[in-house]
Amino acid sequence: MRHFATESGKSKGQFYTPAEVSRVIAKVIGINKASSPSQTIYDPTCGSGSLLLKAADEAQTEVTIYGQEMDNATAALAKMNMILHDNPTAEIWQDNSLSRPYFVLDNGNLKTFDYVVANPPFSNKAWSNGFDPDHDLYQRFVDGVPPQKNGDYAFLLHIIRSLKSTGKGAIILPHGVLFRGNAEGEIRRNIIRKGYIKGIIGLPANLFYGTGIPACIIVLDKENAAGRSGIFMIDASKGFLKDGNKNRLRHQDIHKIVDVFNKQIEVPKYARMVPVAEIEANDHNLNIPRYIDSTEAEDVQDRCHPESCVKER
Repeated sequence: MRHFATESGKSKGQFYTPAEVSRVIAKVIGINKASSPSQTIYDPTCGSGSLLLKAADEAQTEVTIYGQEMDNATAALAKMNMILHDNPTAEIWQDNSLSRPYFVLDNGNLKTFDYVVANPPFSNKAWSNGFDPDHDLYQRFVDGVPPQKNGDYAFLLHIIRSLKSTGKGAIILPHGVLFRGNAEGEIRRNIIRKGYIKGIIGLPANLFYGTGIPACIIVLDKENAAGRSGIFMIDASKGFLKDGNKNRLRHQDIHKIVDVFNKQIEVPKYARMVPVAEIEANDHNLNIPRYIDSTEAEDVQDRCHPESCVKER
């Protein structure tokens, strides 16, 4: 799958999440605590299914897999991928999950899941094609309607609505979602106040196929939302290996991100728990450099002439 994404460039790379990033997501959503095959995992933009498979693989027991993918050929690829990885009962549906979500209950509400993961298309300009977000049948936009020409928050709000009250999830999005204003600023303020965001992990640039822009993982947790008093942030942008024309997370980078996040360890210039009060004081801006200064101290050069310098003993 990786070779397929690499060779296809922009045309098909968007349907594949790098295995290293999938592994990070699998380990930070807590799916290793899943205890029954009746527990569910869902990806509304599942592409070839690589992210779903990595996440499900992290569980100690089998979990029930659901995915939806808009592209016909890629959805077929995902179905094949599920069979090849011994998940023949996984339910993959081909359609647009924003305009025509397939997994819907008899009462008309969206089906909800224990775990949701996603790597949606970044900044999709055509996200509202085929439906009216202002009168959404599934009440996904109660916290605000995303801008007409940018669908990043549409996918985030779809995921929040698709999580059970105890659900956990993670979504990969461009950094702009952390600080852009207007409609997106309003949505961000509302979901911060509801406590849905557990953490934010800033990734290195140039990890993904089809785009070089840096992205972040937004980790969601509905179960502990009511008592949440801070958001745990990690700046992992500097830990990577250059691999051809892309960057790649190394084993030690993955281990550091996961260990620090799951244990909530504060590390200078790398990770800290940011109180919601501090975020509110910054007008709900979540841009990581605002809270974590990862710049390295410059070496101070000794500018004196060697003969006139006096060595301290």
